[in-house]
Amino acid sequence: MTVSFASDPAQARGRRMPEEESRFRSCFQRDRDRIIHASAFRRLKHKTQVFIEHEGDYYRTRLTHSIEVAQVARTIAGALGLNPELTEAVALAHDLGHTPFGHTGEDALSAMMAPYGGFDHNAQAIRIVTNLERHYADFDGLNLTWETLEGLAKHNGPVLGEVPWALRAYNDQHDLELHTFASAEAQVAAIADDVAYNHHDLHDGLRAELFSTDELAMLPILDRCFAQVDALYPGLNYYRRRHEALRRFFGVLVEDVITLAQGRLAALQPQSVHDIRAAGHTIIRFSDAVFADLKVIRAFLFDRMYRAPSVIGMRAKVTTVVEELFPYFMAHPDQLPKQWRKDVEETQSETDLARIVSDYIAGMTDRFALQEHARLIAKDSEA
Repeated sequence: MTVSFASDPAQARGRRMPEEESRFRSCFQRDRDRIIHASAFRRLKHKTQVFIEHEGDYYRTRLTHSIEVAQVARTIAGALGLNPELTEAVALAHDLGHTPFGHTGEDALSAMMAPYGGFDHNAQAIRIVTNLERHYADFDGLNLTWETLEGLAKHNGPVLGEVPWALRAYNDQHDLELHTFASAEAQVAAIADDVAYNHHDLHDGLRAELFSTDELAMLPILDRCFAQVDALYPGLNYYRRRHEALRRFFGVLVEDVITLAQGRLAALQPQSVHDIRAAGHTIIRFSDAVFADLKVIRAFLFDRMYRAPSVIGMRAKVTTVVEELFPYFMAHPDQLPKQWRKDVEETQSETDLARIVSDYIAGMTDRFALQEHARLIAKDSEA
């Protein structure tokens, strides 16, 4: 069942470069499939979520995170009658612009790029799907539909004030209406991101032994989840007990989003996707009560996980990697791969070069960044 405010592929605004549409797949299905087959999507397998990719085989990477986000997003979209393929496309692509080493790498690259217009991972995702994926004969990028690009640009809300240069450069050619809210599908992808990481960061933190199950059982929402499990399964094995509690926590978040969205949609009575964009506020969100509880949980994770000594130590190490790779490639662009050197030949300013170097470093996986640092810089320092 679809609803009047769902994004309809038959009414999509099209692609920047016109293409003959498929007889078997909708335009949003093709967007999703192109994202899955993109090189940048594959590289997410070896990019940090919280823990550096090589620290353990069981921790989430950007790829497994993106798959979990897409699963949550499809569930919510289905319950609300939205288009599942557009929702999934935005969910799968939302982290394509992340650097190696997660937010730590982004912070370091942002500092390096400050004199050249800065760096923003959401804007970088747009740059990847509109320019840097260069595999098709007729165009650079993936030539995604307007709706998918809008969702990537605005899934966290309107882009107001200073627009990141990478997003502005594309928007000047193909107006994504940055001042409005995105479709309900994109809003679902954004909240699914919150659901996924709030759940899996707790799981990964337990696996890393940064806190105990008993400590989790004292947090809001989780206290009820553990109580339910203990009542149903007294004496349950430690690992099964925490799994059962965390899956219930996961369910609480998803159900809260669906219930609140149903109420807000009933009050708004949107008749089209345009009514969602013009609503003036986010439709898909957590209830105030659950959001307040999540703030407590996030504060716990910030203190016990994101600022844990082991995590801080690794953050310092990988920050140095980015801080040293950037000036190295600025001084030695001849060390860039052959296909990147062709772009360097067309540069007209230091800013142009910096943006090519930034694109290259941002696309690195954790392990490749470490390998290149060891090969190009650590080797020289040891000589």
